[in-house]
Amino acid sequence: MGRYIVIDLTRFKEGNDDVCTAVIDMETGECLRPMPYLKGVRVRELNMHPGAVLEGEITKNIGAENPHIEDASYRDLKYKGPASGEEFKAFLERTLSDSIESGFGVPFGEGQKHIPAGQQAACSIITIRILPRTLTIHEDAYKPGRIKVSFTDNMGHSYRYLPITDRGFYDYAKKHQDDGQLDKVQSFILSQVEVYLRIGVSRQYQSGDRNGYWLQVNGIYTFPSFYKEIRKY
Repeated sequence: MGRYIVIDLTRFKEGNDDVCTAVIDMETGECLRPMPYLKGVRVRELNMHPGAVLEGEITKNIGAENPHIEDASYRDLKYKGPASGEEFKAFLERTLSDSIESGFGVPFGEGQKHIPAGQQAACSIITIRILPRTLTIHEDAYKPGRIKVSFTDNMGHSYRYLPITDRGFYDYAKKHQDDGQLDKVQSFILSQVEVYLRIGVSRQYQSGDRNGYWLQVNGIYTFPSFYKEIRKY
């Protein structure tokens, strides 16, 4: 039996009850993605949320397709309680990369938002730490009603209008947007000292003339304070 801390819960499109989760093995520090995806009802039964501690068996899949090398099978998962904020932050630190490029091991050109199909990457999900002032939550200029995020990493490389797949954060921000108060979410972020982002990539798909694995923001975590309405760590 292993012990694992839940790091991300990732949303899919409206109407899809699957939840993509990422955990960190608390002994080895290895990031794992339980597959097949858990259904929303199972996520609720396990009280899964960022910072939840699980016990069970999660085993990395042999020959997992690059870049999704974290894919893993699982069984006998049980909820063991919440981690403290200090513990949660410590595990984010264990997976920390200096930048998007160094984390994925892939060069990104200006405006590039994907890892091209066929290009080998180091992994499919990373953690970066950024200054709160470099992050903006805003409405998608091309698809009104949808919320996107833009930020600058520590190499000074800007990534604009990435989708937010952080399940709890997106629902919280969307509620504020619907109430005309999205600026309150932005103000809270600006009041923090540090922001940790979990950056993942999608499964392979074609967008226009580009085919590959597309960047998405799987987790947005602020310190020293956090959104008490959606976080429990």
